[in-house]
Amino acid sequence: MPNPHSYPSVGPPASGSVTHQHQQSYQQFRLSRRAVLGSLGAFAVLPVLAACGSRPVESTSAATSAAPTTGGTAAAELRLGLFPNVTHAAALAGIAQGYFAEALGSTKFSTQAFNAGPAAIEALTAGAIDATYIGPSPAINAFSKSGGTLLRIIAGACSGGAQLVVQPGITSAEQLRGKQVASPQLGGTQDVALRTWLAGQGLATTTSGTGGDVTITPTENSSTLDLFRQGRLEGAWLPEPWASRLVLDAGATVLVDEKSLWPDGKFLTTHLIVSTEFLAAHPETVKALLEGHVKAVDWAASDPGAPAAVNEQIKALTTKALSEAVIARAFSNLTITDDPLASTLPKLLEDAVAAGTTKTVDLQGIYDLRLLNEVLTAAGAPKVSAAGLGEE
Repeated sequence: MPNPHSYPSVGPPASGSVTHQHQQSYQQFRLSRRAVLGSLGAFAVLPVLAACGSRPVESTSAATSAAPTTGGTAAAELRLGLFPNVTHAAALAGIAQGYFAEALGSTKFSTQAFNAGPAAIEALTAGAIDATYIGPSPAINAFSKSGGTLLRIIAGACSGGAQLVVQPGITSAEQLRGKQVASPQLGGTQDVALRTWLAGQGLATTTSGTGGDVTITPTENSSTLDLFRQGRLEGAWLPEPWASRLVLDAGATVLVDEKSLWPDGKFLTTHLIVSTEFLAAHPETVKALLEGHVKAVDWAASDPGAPAAVNEQIKALTTKALSEAVIARAFSNLTITDDPLASTLPKLLEDAVAAGTTKTVDLQGIYDLRLLNEVLTAAGAPKVSAAGLGEE
């Protein structure tokens, strides 16, 4: 896979294993849409439940005040969210290679896993995590809902790696009329992409799950695989590795590769966000997180051993490794990059509004890339742009 930057050598990973501890019981927060969170350190993962009922939010003008990039105090702990997906390869590689733990030093580093973005946003809102890898649609929705106060996007992580896969014999959108297809979670990035594409084909959907020309059923990814095998789903718009799993393990065919819908095939699948409260209080800790992130991106994008290492982390989260064919196909469908592709965000907002999963919002201030650009400059890499939507 092409290396997005030419960094100086990052050196060997920190010796020893990374310890991940979950100090707070998620039950304390009594979230309205619950997801069962996995702990990487425990290597014991409960089923992650996909939420099916997030509400559209009201239109608002975003707050744009910038957090300081120096000062504050070192955080005692940084709690990072992520998904057991290949589109989160940067996060999984950073854990596998010890880059996060090494960069964070004495700050305790813990992780929590989610099935999809809206559940991660609920945890960020509740204070259960401090930062998370996530797709753009849930981040936009949360930024809108909070009046621009909840979060900042601080780095990119992945471009590409999402496909609409369908039962053999389906070769057109019209064949999905009256059928049931899946997305990982209502209001998630793939959910919005699916609704947008169907609308472009003249097929209506609803966020309630009833009515419309095509029924979209938000479904946890592993359940989607089982339901597809049973013939109970005609298709699903999924991130990697799940698109590859349905193709190679369940005989699905690709109806739409999302790359084909974007200029130059570049579209944001995953970025890294942080709560504004944590960023304001602990900018140096956030910078350390980004140092680990940049090293992880460089390694995952260029090292031949990255797919196997990412696969081991997926196994730790789900108790089952992917086949070599699946992990290879998944990696070939995406680009690991720390560029957040900020210029694509307005189109993603437009799609989410049209899909009925959010209300329009002024995106000004959603990015704070100053710390990332400091890290990139120190690594001898070019800066990335906020496309006029925040600090850089």
